[in-house]
This record gives sequence, C-alpha cells and structure tokens, in this order.
Amino acid sequence: MSDFRIERDSMGQLQVPANALWGAQTQRAVENFPVSGLKMHPAFIRALGMVKASAAEVNTALGLLDEAQGQAIVQAAEQLAAGQHTDAFPLDRFQTGSGTSTNMNANEVIAHLASSATLAVHANDHVNLGQSSNDVIPSSMRVAAQQMMVREVLPALAHLHAQIATRAEGFGQVVKTGRTHLMDAMPLTLAQEFSAWGAQLASARARIADSLKRVARLPIGGTAIGSGINAHPEFASRVCQALSRRLGADFVAADDKFEGIAAQDDLVELSGQLNALAVALTKIANDLRWMNSGPLAGLGEVELPALQPGSSIMPGKVNPVICESLLMVCAQVMGLHAANTVAGASGNFQLNVMLPLLANNLLDAGQWLASGMRLLADKVIAGLRVREDIISAALSRNPILVTALNPVIGYEKAAAIAKRAYAEGRPVLEVAVEDSGLSREQLERLLNPLLLTRGGIHAGSSAGG
Repeated sequence: MSDFRIERDSMGQLQVPANALWGAQTQRAVENFPVSGLKMHPAFIRALGMVKASAAEVNTALGLLDEAQGQAIVQAAEQLAAGQHTDAFPLDRFQTGSGTSTNMNANEVIAHLASSATLAVHANDHVNLGQSSNDVIPSSMRVAAQQMMVREVLPALAHLHAQIATRAEGFGQVVKTGRTHLMDAMPLTLAQEFSAWGAQLASARARIADSLKRVARLPIGGTAIGSGINAHPEFASRVCQALSRRLGADFVAADDKFEGIAAQDDLVELSGQLNALAVALTKIANDLRWMNSGPLAGLGEVELPALQPGSSIMPGKVNPVICESLLMVCAQVMGLHAANTVAGASGNFQLNVMLPLLANNLLDAGQWLASGMRLLADKVIAGLRVREDIISAALSRNPILVTALNPVIGYEKAAAIAKRAYAEGRPVLEVAVEDSGLSREQLERLLNPLLLTRGGIHAGSSAGG
C-alpha cells in the first residue's frame, strides 16, 4: 500500500500522508512553513473545535445544513474540543498571519471525520459555512483566552492569594525591619509584608476579570472583513449563545465586527494584564529570595523548604529554585507581551496579520503563570519557616527606630542617637536612654516596634513629652 494518497484543492493536486486526517490545503501549509517545530497551542485547537461545533449547530437549526451533515460536523468538532486528534494539527505556529492554514486544517479534519460512505461533508461548503478564517480565528482566540483565564489563571491566582493570606494570619506579632532602597527602614509585621503581596494579587485578579468583559465580544459572523458576507443575519448571535451554553460563559456578538477582525486591542490589553501579573510575581519571588538569603551571610529572615541539592560541588547548599523558576516564567511573559504589542499593532486596513503569534503567546503566558503560581503557593509559601531570632536581633539594632522620637526630641537629636547606635553596634534603646533625656519607661513605649507598625503619632503622644 502507498504511504500517500492524492488530494485536490483549488490549486491542483498533491500527495498527503495516507493516514492523515487533513487534506490538500493543510499539506501545502505543512510544506510552506517548516519554521520552528512549535505547533498551535492545544487550548486554541480545543476552542477552534468548539467554535466549529457551535457554528454547525446553528447552521443546522437555521436550515442551512442538512440534519445529518450538521450532526456529523458537530460530533467531529466536539472531538477536537475534547482534545482528541491533536496529531492531526501539524502546522507551525509561524504560518499565514490570518491563521487561515489552521482554520482549513480544522475544516479538513472535521470534514474527514464527519464523512462516511453514505455522507459527504465538504471542508469549505459545509464545515466552514457562514465563516471565514478572518472571523473564526479571532473568535477562537478570544474563546481560548477566556477559558485559559477562567479555568487556569484566575483559580491559580486565587490559590496563591489564599495561601499567602493563610500564612499571614500567624504573623501579626512578628515584627521585622522594613527596607527601602534595600536599606533599613521603619518596622512592619510580617503579616503586613505578606498582605502587600496579597493586595498585588487581588489587583491582578480584578484587572484580568475586567479585561475579560471586552474579550467576550466575538467577531464571529463578520466573515471576510466584518460585513458578514455569506453569513445568516442571526448566525453571529446564535453562535455566541451556543458557545456560552457549552462553556458556561457570557460570549456576545461584537457590535462592530470590523474592529474584532482588524484590531486585537482587547487581547493586547489582556496580555498587558498578564504582564502586570508577571511584574507582581517577580516582586514577590525576589522578596522571598532576599528574605531567604544566607542562611548565615544574608538576611536569613525566612527559610524556604529544601527541595533539591543546590550545587554539584558545594555539599549542603540549597537554593530557592521555585522562585528562580517563576522569575524565568515572568521574564518570558514580559517578552511575550512585547511581541504581543507588535502583533496587535500589525493590522492593515481590515485584517490583523499576526493572529497565530498573539493567540499562542497569550495561551503560553497564561499556562506558565498558572503553573508557576501554584508551585509558589504549594512548594514555597505553604512550607516556609520564619526565623524569629534573626528577625528580632536585627530589629533591635535598627537605628531607624529613632524616627519615632522625632516629635519628642527633634530630628537632629534623633539622628545623632541613630548614628551613635549604628557606630557602636548597640540597640537604639540603650543609646537613647543615655542621650535623649527621656526615661527608659518613656523610651520603651516610644520605641515599641509593634506599636510602630501601626503608624500615626500615638506612641509619641502617649509618652507625654
């Protein structure tokens, strides 16, 4: 038996692997784009299958597809939506900028699966009925992005936020030295430090959720350029309703389908929110690395769980590997956002021509961030140990505590006490007893680190002068 079969399209005939589910148009793209070896993201193919199934369902209900053909297309497309036949999508990510090759890949695979000895299903006439690559691909991008955020990124964000909040509950009485410019500053509780991380994550969740309101507007039904040529007037709204039912989402037909085809500003916005999340996670991961540094020659405020040997030559060394992994993810996401910005700006007149790049970058970024956040929550935050002895020893020698004396003895006198305490390596309280003119009792109230974490001037007022 031959390893190939002959397939035909509008440009002629060519050989296709005998067992391949795709046809001639996909095979041409396979031969045209041997670029990276990177395939379209599986989440995008699943979303594309869902769009095709919904379109066939609607076309059948509208009487535009024969019942048998419609049902066969729906069943085949739902197999793609379920993650089956991934090996039937061999195309490189770096292909035609509209994603037409991948749209036809799906059309051909679905037609092949839906056809039988008694039923003929055509890739263009039936599977692609009322559609164009130019509205199907941008719509599938939005469906895939929305699902990635709702099913992976937002739950992972919530999980990390909850883990940080849980650990913070036990740290309300742990007072440590604050730092600005990497230099000693006023004290705060470890709970306050953790709460700042939590607030960053809560803001990230809110920003992503807000962006999804705009991502939910699909240009499906706009067909070639947005005018809706060859699509039934009810096709767009009905497909969005079908998708919403299938996915438990709230997709709506875009009011201006020209925008959704020619511009991808909403997806660039979502990319920006993932970029901002990467920025927040970079801050958190680096704070943890600094706090864990040492354990003897660094800050040594916390001890992260030991997960693996840290050196091939230095026995006993343990590194903050999860934080480092997450930092690389964040750096890559920032790079992807730069590429997404260029991709979003690469529309001319009625079509953006970097759709596959934007689609895959968004899904890669979301998947990697979600994985990284769960690892940080479960392998770092959940098991870190606080070294209260180290924290307390450093806090007692922090010369910046004299800030609380400003309202009582003045800035200049407080500065002199701070400088002497630092020069002599003595606690601020001991030097202040000697130089401030205040009693030890007054100073213990003024310099109580826990009270200083609450802000205001109540400590000075209670000392009475």
